[in-house]
Amino acid sequence: MTVTSKSADSGLLFTGSDWNFATLSRTYDAIEKIALDELKLDVYPNQLEIISSEQMLDAYSSVGMPLMYQHWSFGKRFVFEENLYRSGRRGLAYELVINSNPCIAYLMEENTMAMQALVTAHASFGHNHFFKNNYLFRQWTEANAILSYMEFAKKYIAKCEERHGTAAVEAILDSAHALMDQGVFRYRRPPRLSSEKERERARERLEYEEQTYSDLWRTLPARTSDEISDEVEQEVAERKKRLNLPDENLLYFLEKNSLVLQPWQREILRIVRVIAQYFYPQRQTKVMNEGCATFVHYYIMNRLYDQGRIGEGPMLEILQSHTNVVFQPDFDDPRFPGINPYALGFALMQDIQRICNDPTAEDRDWFPDIAGTGAWRETLLDAWANHRDESFILQYLSPALIRNFRLFLLKDKSKDPYCEVASIHNERGYEGIRAALARSYDIGVNQPDIQVVDVDLLGDRHLRLQHNVKSGVLLEEQSRDATLRHVCRLWGYDVSLAGVDSETGATLYERTASAD
Repeated sequence: MTVTSKSADSGLLFTGSDWNFATLSRTYDAIEKIALDELKLDVYPNQLEIISSEQMLDAYSSVGMPLMYQHWSFGKRFVFEENLYRSGRRGLAYELVINSNPCIAYLMEENTMAMQALVTAHASFGHNHFFKNNYLFRQWTEANAILSYMEFAKKYIAKCEERHGTAAVEAILDSAHALMDQGVFRYRRPPRLSSEKERERARERLEYEEQTYSDLWRTLPARTSDEISDEVEQEVAERKKRLNLPDENLLYFLEKNSLVLQPWQREILRIVRVIAQYFYPQRQTKVMNEGCATFVHYYIMNRLYDQGRIGEGPMLEILQSHTNVVFQPDFDDPRFPGINPYALGFALMQDIQRICNDPTAEDRDWFPDIAGTGAWRETLLDAWANHRDESFILQYLSPALIRNFRLFLLKDKSKDPYCEVASIHNERGYEGIRAALARSYDIGVNQPDIQVVDVDLLGDRHLRLQHNVKSGVLLEEQSRDATLRHVCRLWGYDVSLAGVDSETGATLYERTASAD
């Protein structure tokens, strides 16, 4: 008598919740075929790693990177996450995916086979395609180099701790971490002309000018106030040009120009800055990235079910997990955290598919270029490649989806004791809601705009920062002053921060941290 497995007889990829590597491989091949042949995804080579819940917690605590240097804040977060997980108050992600080449997806060994299939489709093909093709990731990240760089960073900081002491290294990391949000280039690439020889020549020039300064210059005839004023303005303009000011990347400026940092401290600033830049595209594409991955796994799992490759039991488990992921609590629900990026992203992707395949008259008015074309794959592939959250929502959020999410726009002015319902479900209201929602995902609006505006390296070396205040939103005082002290530690001299209204140019506040 020949005994065959139930899954082989029925054509199912797996039965039950148990899994092994042969089952994973067979399921991966089936998922890959649909992803590449039907969805036309373009992905990096995949590498699947199986890890324990303890290792997943460890990855949580170190910003999701498989190779990370040690820091006390990571251990603190590990204990916090572990206590929540062990007490049953918080679950763990089923997977973790790294934007690298090859793309590395970490699957928890505690997952059932149904979950392994789901997260393989979600991470290894949905996120993978988005990482490889979206313009922000292509412009700002180096998928081929990030893992080797992280390995270097981990070893380098460990050597610094051995040579200079843990306390000294952690002090620099504390200050660098406090400035990570202000350690990215948002609009330009880092200057290429920044070799060590050029920096050394700049230091030598400064030292020479300081050494050759003579009090005999004071014996020259006194100049008029207008002459002094003109000379000062010219000097300020020249040094700003020389230092490429204003500079949006505070960590980069400190790394290149601080006169008190040692070479190893500069390298640590650079490590933190590179990591901050690596995560910069992810902060701008949360809705799109998760929406893409969720749409991909939903499509692939349903296709496998339609083909008879996944049974009803596993499919119900998959749908339950999917439903939990895209659940959007109401605003008055105690669980309401804001708009769920998984829910909004997935709904937008499905709505594009609906508009392309089965549009209404309203859809044809709002989206004449794609309505009824049937080209939903091409539309999604183009959107995933060429948009970030702000522009994607502004381009594709439909009136139907606004109604489904029951969105409306509130205007809240600080001088008024009430809120105004500014946009509702009508023609003008839809446009206002869409624009306001898109704007809420614009990092340029939500992140404080703080720039280095001036420093006299040959004078008092007072570093001057400027916060361009938008819509009257000021920085929280305690956090602002604490962060300013971190800047002062890295700069070594006095640092001031002035809040300037971006519309009127009026100075709203000014704070100074002393190096003494």
